[in-house]
Amino acid sequence: MNNKMFLTTILASLGVLLHSCSDDEPGVVAANRLSVEPVQITATANGLTDSVVVTAETEWTAFSDYDWIDVECAANASGGTIYVAVSANDSFTAREGSVTVKSGTTRKYINVTQEAKPADDVTDITVPDGYALDWHDEFDDTSDGMLDETEWWYECWGAGYVNNELQRYVAGKEGSTTTALISDGRLLISAVQVGSEVLSARVNTSRSWKYGWFEARMKLPSGKGTWPAFWMMPQESSTWPGCGEIDIMEEVGYDPNVIVSTIHCDAYNHTKGNQKTASRTVSTAQDEFHVYALEWTEDYIRTYVDGNELFYYPKGSSGSDAWPFDKAFYLKLNLAWGGDWGGAQGVDPSVLPATFEIDYVRVFKQK
Repeated sequence: MNNKMFLTTILASLGVLLHSCSDDEPGVVAANRLSVEPVQITATANGLTDSVVVTAETEWTAFSDYDWIDVECAANASGGTIYVAVSANDSFTAREGSVTVKSGTTRKYINVTQEAKPADDVTDITVPDGYALDWHDEFDDTSDGMLDETEWWYECWGAGYVNNELQRYVAGKEGSTTTALISDGRLLISAVQVGSEVLSARVNTSRSWKYGWFEARMKLPSGKGTWPAFWMMPQESSTWPGCGEIDIMEEVGYDPNVIVSTIHCDAYNHTKGNQKTASRTVSTAQDEFHVYALEWTEDYIRTYVDGNELFYYPKGSSGSDAWPFDKAFYLKLNLAWGGDWGGAQGVDPSVLPATFEIDYVRVFKQK
């Protein structure tokens, strides 16, 4: 059982035995009639459960707006106790939150801080200015050559499901055919001919982020028909393109080494032919590793190749039709075969198997 589930079970048990706090709004209570002790809780990365003593003369309640802090109240005539549970921190960034205690119009606050997840060997990671490492996968730690499925998940569906693509996506391996393999510190996503069909892989991060710096070091496959991509979609599903889509890096084999960044939304998308996009030729994209990055803030989206700006899209003031990029998105890596874009000039089966190589994926949050 993970920390979050364990703490939630404890609190649920306490809730059966203890009276919950009232949500009613009584009259105004003077500030010195409501007190809490302590006013600071400090948690390790593993989380903790702590208690806070409340002194009050009228009904009170307590809550937290942070999803990693759970609150349970036990009220009595003169105050009571708040049980605060802090879940484990899986991020390499420390975090701060709070618990609000209210009685009438009076508010007291309990500050909650939590240590970052202990960093592994990240001494060689270059951190962008103004950011801190939040999550990464260097594809170094594996015993069986397969992805860590607590951090990644596979999409599995047949040929033609989207974009008229010709491949069938499988969960990393089917029979003796491997489409997603960790080898020598790299993730290898391969499109492989098996009988009359082509198998490949499309993998997604289990975590999602709202804003940040996202980067991957990659070498692209070659050959007419290949279509590698590094991109993002929203955690909460809704109808495309209104949900939004961020394409950090795409390339098609019939137009080798031309790197493309694009956003899609209701106002701008390829079905209208007015998508916001930019491209650049990187002459060694298929022969050497390059770093492809996205900087996404509440005000703009900007992509880079080896630190040089490729694409810029500002938020502007035209509403959600043009800026649905205000919610959590997850990362995606895949190698398609053919399709509306990848197969626009046909495919060349002789280039198979083709392999998309990813050295690492890293996510940084603004300090």
